[in-house]
Amino acid sequence: MIGLSSSFSVIDTHTVGHPTRVVLSGIPPLNGKDVLEKREDFRRRFDHLRGLLLHEPRGHAAMFGLVPVPSSKADYGAIFISSYSYLDMCGHGTIGFAKTLVSTGEIASGRESFTLETPAGTITVGLVWDSTGRLKHVRLRNVPSYVGIEGLEVESAQFGKIRADISYGGVWYALVDAKQLGLQLRPENVTLLLQAGSKLKQEIAESIRKHPDSVGAVAPSVLFYEELSALEATHFLVLELNKFDRSPCGTGTSARLAQLAHRGRIMDQGVYVARNILGVPFEARIAGRQTHAIVPEIQGIAHLVAQSTILLEVDDPLSSGFLCK
Repeated sequence: MIGLSSSFSVIDTHTVGHPTRVVLSGIPPLNGKDVLEKREDFRRRFDHLRGLLLHEPRGHAAMFGLVPVPSSKADYGAIFISSYSYLDMCGHGTIGFAKTLVSTGEIASGRESFTLETPAGTITVGLVWDSTGRLKHVRLRNVPSYVGIEGLEVESAQFGKIRADISYGGVWYALVDAKQLGLQLRPENVTLLLQAGSKLKQEIAESIRKHPDSVGAVAPSVLFYEELSALEATHFLVLELNKFDRSPCGTGTSARLAQLAHRGRIMDQGVYVARNILGVPFEARIAGRQTHAIVPEIQGIAHLVAQSTILLEVDDPLSSGFLCK
């Protein structure tokens, strides 16, 4: 007889290539009056479960997880967990969660939207259906997004002096034009891009620390963009030396949309197309404006990958998982 200490029911989706593992059961009840407090309770008491669920041998460096939690402010609450950290907001994960709710029957065909409490704030998730009642698109109305530091000057050992905009889309990002570095955002260049981006991330963090307006962005991930036209670009987000976002990144696209709005390059009726390195797009629009900020709307779709039960045997020596760089 197999001796099990834990089991977790999960559904895996991918949003334009990047995974989301929604944990449907197995997480103990969390304490806290809101999602942010529940996340901190998870971090304090159950961080080992993050490794178990996301790291090898049950996951991998790029695996991403979402833990649904009750919310007193919205229809649902969500804690975003990744292989390396916790996030306040995640666009691709939210789209994956919407797909999961539809696949389980929690949300019926025809429902137009639901609200989701995240550590970054409460957002609205719109649902678009085709004529057969199948989910066609998810449109998330994100938290207000804005440029925190415009034209940050960075001394790069590899590229010399470069400029980056530090922009917020629910998470902070350093937006770097790949063309100024002579980089091409192509699948065959992933290793080169990861090496360049992880080094730049450290150099940008140092420049932010010296900047009078640090805006709280201690070490933002580097989002390379390569413009294809005025309102279309390829995105490549470097998260760690061995981890990149396979999607165009929902919060990163929000940050990029805020940059375009800040520069006066997109009007309220405009549509920005952000593609991943495989050419698959998100669409972004300005849904509203606030003082020095926009409210972005990001459209994309997720697809089901697996429905499974993750098991832990009592004598497993790698119960917390492992990551190798």
